[in-house]
Amino acid sequence: MTLDLPLVARGKVREVYDAGDDRLLLVASDRISAYDHVLPTPIPDKGRVLTQLSVWWFEQLTPVLASSGASHHLVSATDVPDSVAGRAVLVRRLGMLPVECVARGYLSGSGTKEYERTGAIVDVALPPGLVEGSRLPEPVFTPSTKAAVGEHDEAIGFSRVESLVGPDRAAVLRELTLALYRRGAEIAAGAGIVLADTKFEFGLAADGGLVLGDEVLTPDSSRFWPASSWSPGAAQPSFDKQYVRDWLTVSGWDRVSPPPELPDDVVAATRRRYVAAYEQLTGTTFR
Repeated sequence: MTLDLPLVARGKVREVYDAGDDRLLLVASDRISAYDHVLPTPIPDKGRVLTQLSVWWFEQLTPVLASSGASHHLVSATDVPDSVAGRAVLVRRLGMLPVECVARGYLSGSGTKEYERTGAIVDVALPPGLVEGSRLPEPVFTPSTKAAVGEHDEAIGFSRVESLVGPDRAAVLRELTLALYRRGAEIAAGAGIVLADTKFEFGLAADGGLVLGDEVLTPDSSRFWPASSWSPGAAQPSFDKQYVRDWLTVSGWDRVSPPPELPDDVVAATRRRYVAAYEQLTGTTFR
């Protein structure tokens, strides 16, 4: 896929192009990443699902953002080149903040492993007796650094966020991240989905305003579980790319060498999960 626009950056999943007038064109590919590696096998329609689901979520979350004096970066999902229609959005150019704002409402994944070792996730103490899949008493803010392609995200404490963006902005990021998570979890619950955790990214507009950017509440940035089968004590069935992570784990891949190709059945099952998340959340058919 080539566009007659200057390429600004290429991430694990997206290409970013300069669209002029302080605008960027974000194009979501069908690439999928796991364990900080881009896998060699694409997932058909994945980029379209991520893009269209993010557009839907930006609309749902606008009232939460507005109540905090913030906004989102989306300008248009239709004023894009025909060759990338459905998988691209026109957005405002931002100065992105160097923090991934992670909210957790349930214990899972790396959070479970750290909790089992320390009783906390970095500097957030949790009550005893929790297991994989447990609902937390309250959602918690567990930020991380933003890693480049091929590098690892690093969980950080709140004091590190303060040093990166300043104490006042750090407090705003924590409050807004948790507010967005709570609203997202409420909407997901109404669709029969548990939003276990998610990450948000924020930037600053030219006037200094705080802006929600990147993707929002997609199967790439979140853990979605069917509410009907939620049962703490084991890994949960999911709508997200955990299915791919699980296959990679049993494949024998060492997470250091180049990752293996995904079998056709894993590709098809992963696509079904992404599409199911979109359709169940939005109540519309994916086209």
